[in-house]
Amino acid sequence: MLIDTTAGGAIGTTMTGAPSGGRRARSGGRLGRVRWWSYLLVGVAAFGSLFPLYWMFIVASTDSATATRMPPEIVPGGNFFQLAGLVLETVPFLQSILNSLVIATTIGVGQVLLCALAGFAFAKLRFRGSGVLFLIVVLTMTVPTQLAIIPQYMIISWLGWVDTLQAVTVPGLASAFGIFWMRQHIAATISDELMQAARIDGASTWQIFWRIAFPIVRPAAFVLGLFGFVTAWNDFLWPFIVLKSPERFTAQIAIKALQNSYTVDLGLAMSGSFLATLPLLVLFVLVGRRMVAGILDGAFKG
Repeated sequence: MLIDTTAGGAIGTTMTGAPSGGRRARSGGRLGRVRWWSYLLVGVAAFGSLFPLYWMFIVASTDSATATRMPPEIVPGGNFFQLAGLVLETVPFLQSILNSLVIATTIGVGQVLLCALAGFAFAKLRFRGSGVLFLIVVLTMTVPTQLAIIPQYMIISWLGWVDTLQAVTVPGLASAFGIFWMRQHIAATISDELMQAARIDGASTWQIFWRIAFPIVRPAAFVLGLFGFVTAWNDFLWPFIVLKSPERFTAQIAIKALQNSYTVDLGLAMSGSFLATLPLLVLFVLVGRRMVAGILDGAFKG
């Protein structure tokens, strides 16, 4: 009798739990299944993202009339290398690519180090006025970039940096967004107990940052550096204002120099644009997977 009751209870327990396990399994199956419209949305998004690049190459490999021809051309022509050679003859394009590479790399590395230091200070160090200073940093993100151009140019002119590469590089070494990004990551991933344990072991503030905090937030810092690199590479307005000599042009200014005052050779301009885009495509192929992993890591931890 006792055995039957226990067995019955066990069976009852099993029967009660079985449907919920089945529901979890079916729910997990639904969550793990990718529907057809997901592929459709991804395909449309990929087509919308890649088509401008493909269209740029079509115009760059044919002529300017391709951009307005009806029906439009969908197959690349055979003039790309000829137009690319004309680009290199018209402006010092390779020097411009090198200038952009130096500026963008310096800004990317600078943003990683300086914004990580500032973010660590705001997240883990206690000092008077830290809250007010961080609020000011966040509020500066609401100020349009164009409003800062005139005072920024006055400072650059006072320093005698007009028509130099440091005039483009130095203002981009740190950003309010970068400080906010790193502060959020450090606050979410570095515990106060870990800081206290490191201090008990005799670590200084710099050692805690460099040996403990920075390695933990390295994926977020890598994404920030990549964003800084791409933003500096694509920047046009500020380099156009401060750079005057052709040998100091960035890639975007060199593309502008391909046009004259009255007409625009679209084939030539698209060839220059495609050449300026190639380094970014190579960079994305090399580090794209790591960039996506860093963004997802920040999305879950932030």
